[in-house]
Amino acid sequence: MSVQRDVGSVSGTVVERAPAPDPTAAAFFDVDNTMIMGASIFHLARGLVERKYFRTADLVGFAWQQVKFRVLGREDHQGIESSREQLLSFVAGRRTDELAALCEEIFDARIASRVWPGTRSLAELHLAAGQRVWLVTAAPVELAEIIARRLGLTGALGTVGERENGVYTGKLTGGLMHGQAKADAIQALAVQEGLTLANCTAYSDSHNDLPMLSTVGTAIAVNPDSGLRDIARTRGWEIRDFRTGRKAIKIGLPSLLGATALAGAVLTALANRRRPR
Repeated sequence: MSVQRDVGSVSGTVVERAPAPDPTAAAFFDVDNTMIMGASIFHLARGLVERKYFRTADLVGFAWQQVKFRVLGREDHQGIESSREQLLSFVAGRRTDELAALCEEIFDARIASRVWPGTRSLAELHLAAGQRVWLVTAAPVELAEIIARRLGLTGALGTVGERENGVYTGKLTGGLMHGQAKADAIQALAVQEGLTLANCTAYSDSHNDLPMLSTVGTAIAVNPDSGLRDIARTRGWEIRDFRTGRKAIKIGLPSLLGATALAGAVLTALANRRRPR
């Protein structure tokens, strides 16, 4: 069920109106460039550079790789498969509560100010209607859960690092939360939570999230890339773009840093820094 809009009779401004209450409905929000400006894993990496987990040169190197990844317009499936084992390898042997504390710090320092007010308002409308709201992202689930909690949302689905006795092993539990994996995850959640997906809404900026957007009854493109904008127009999906003028230009580079391949590149660089010299 989509968020409805009324147009004010005097000012002409758009006034959002919450969807009707429905206990079988929920909303699913992508994070990168949908809920926040840029890529959350990039902001996490910046915070880790500041805390001397790895070098600025490593950050620049994998950032450039992701710019090329976006410009080419296709995914390196071999690279994504490799990322399944590389993601979170930099915290192998570290405690899970250590990463959680780092994510809390980095949220305050780098992410809180980058939340899109318009997207947050959309999420709050679903909450006001008694609907549950989840983030669904390729970012580490620890970071996703902190963002969800700080925004007052229901919860988050993200990439999960394997852990034993509260310590990371350096491997993944399952694969990256990306593409079809997002659709599979919300389908499983719907069964668990008693949701009717036809009554649910999904929000994303990326054509890579087409499986998730196609799984629910209402799909809304937020700050869409060119691929998703074209798809949304063809399918008659609503488009919300909170970017304007110079701001859109300023966030252009972070927006290129796709969460999926970027996550693997970030954490590969981090893992390399932790190897004995």
